[in-house]
Amino acid sequence: MTRVLITGAQGFVGRHLDAHLQARGDLVVGVDRECDVTDEESVRRVLHEVTPDVIFHLAALTHVGESWDQAAEFTRVNVVGTQRLLNAARAVVPEATTIMVSTSEVYGVVREDDLPLEETFRVAPLSPYATSKVEAEHVARDAWRHHNQRVIIARPFNHVGPGQSTNFFVPALASRLLHARREGRDHVMVGDLSTRRDVSDVRDVVRAYALLAEYGAPGEVYHVASGRDVAMSTLAAMLVELVAPGTRLERDESLVRPAEVPVSRGSAAKIFATTGWRGEIDLAQSLRDVVASLEIPD
Repeated sequence: MTRVLITGAQGFVGRHLDAHLQARGDLVVGVDRECDVTDEESVRRVLHEVTPDVIFHLAALTHVGESWDQAAEFTRVNVVGTQRLLNAARAVVPEATTIMVSTSEVYGVVREDDLPLEETFRVAPLSPYATSKVEAEHVARDAWRHHNQRVIIARPFNHVGPGQSTNFFVPALASRLLHARREGRDHVMVGDLSTRRDVSDVRDVVRAYALLAEYGAPGEVYHVASGRDVAMSTLAAMLVELVAPGTRLERDESLVRPAEVPVSRGSAAKIFATTGWRGEIDLAQSLRDVVASLEIPD
């Protein structure tokens, strides 16, 4: 039986990862705000109690828009937190494997000719959030290079699914559409729908993390991606059809980010070659499940 520690266990991805690991028989302990990952002594206490074989480091601030106003806090949690966690792991459970979760946002703006992106593509972060994840990746690589820690970096592209915060595009729009339907309104406000993203279901993403812990190579970076991109306008149209057909979408400039990545699509060839992973849940099912998780009976 594998002993597992999940940081950020009460977050969107953490809850799905916990459920997946428990379903396959792992002994899982999750920590969240009760364990400040920037406090190394606090992390050491948890590691002494759990003695994990695998650590999934999900604890992070992740909202791109919020990072513009909270850059220092994003650095503290995402970079310093990763450093303190790995320091503590090296002292307490030096043989443990750590999956450090990064983001495809590290690539910034790319050209159509660059797609699909491979893990070796240059990084050029466009937001304080993305910058913090680039720096956290450096911390993870240093732990592997200089201390021989088993650290594997997962770079997920966008993911959706039931339980995601309405701070994010799909549940936010689904929630607005549900409210519009209940209130009899014929329109909802949206931000920029011209961007295109590689989108996977969160339940597929957590399977990928679990497989990387088993088969991934320390020091390596792996995309978790569908290999396809979809326009936000297409996602929006699918949600309108699901929730409130005929509803108009009207642009609200206050919902547009200060800087935006126009298109992103990742190659999943490396993770497939290493683990055999590929996404199994189609986008339409993901959206139906998001709506069902938000829906209140009329």
